[in-house]
Amino acid sequence: MKTSAIYAIVFGGLLISACVSTGTHQATVDELASARKANAETTAAFDAFKKKSADDIATLQQTIEAANKKIEESQKALAEANTRLVALEKDKEQLTATLTGASGKARDLETKLASEEQEKALLEKERAAKEAEIQRLTKTHEDLESSLQAEIEKGNIRIKQVRDRLTINMVDRVLFDSGKAQVKPAGLKVLKQVSDIVKNVPDKQIRIEGHTDNVPIGSGLKDRFPTNWELSTARATSVVRYLIEQGGVDRATLSAVGYADTRPVAGNDTEAGRTSNRRIEIVLYPKDLTEIASEVKP
Repeated sequence: MKTSAIYAIVFGGLLISACVSTGTHQATVDELASARKANAETTAAFDAFKKKSADDIATLQQTIEAANKKIEESQKALAEANTRLVALEKDKEQLTATLTGASGKARDLETKLASEEQEKALLEKERAAKEAEIQRLTKTHEDLESSLQAEIEKGNIRIKQVRDRLTINMVDRVLFDSGKAQVKPAGLKVLKQVSDIVKNVPDKQIRIEGHTDNVPIGSGLKDRFPTNWELSTARATSVVRYLIEQGGVDRATLSAVGYADTRPVAGNDTEAGRTSNRRIEIVLYPKDLTEIASEVKP
């Protein structure tokens, strides 16, 4: 296009523009100013919002941090509490075990105490029974000494009491002729005096013991008594038979034993000693004290 043509067009446009009314222009200017103002207000509001949002975010972050710190503290406290709880549970188990052991020991002690009390009561009853036995035996001792006074004065009989054991020692000539095992008539009278007293003594065992010296049995007696064992046993048995059959003594309380020359009371090197060793001993000794004590009233 030619330059002249271009100028013509531009010039024409300017003319047209010049023709726009002054009022329309002013309205446009006002509208632009208003838009600028609104934009400025919007920008200011946005800036204020951004500032407020930043403050709110900072406050919220602080709140979150504080909450997180509290959560951490709570978790730490919870962990410590759990640790203490575990320790308390362990202490509880140990305490329970200790209490169980203590209860068991207490029961054991109670049982032991009850047993000791029972044993003490039994011992007390046995002591009372023994004292009663000694008193009865002392009375028996006195009665025998009174009844056998004549033989005691001759030295043929000795009576000895040691607490609850009483021994009547008779030299053999009181009851037997030499080399014989059958009780002679004079001896029967002595045994009658003994049986009348001992048969009434309760709670006693009565052992008849035969004793000899150490002189061997003579040839004339060997057919009946090969040794002193047979002689001592036969004499003890003869006394037991009399006490049962004629004396009325309870057979359950009696026993017979021969000791030959094994328990001398004197030396066998003199006649006097041998005479002392040839003897019959009637020994009264207590029955089982437990049985006696069970019959004693508390």
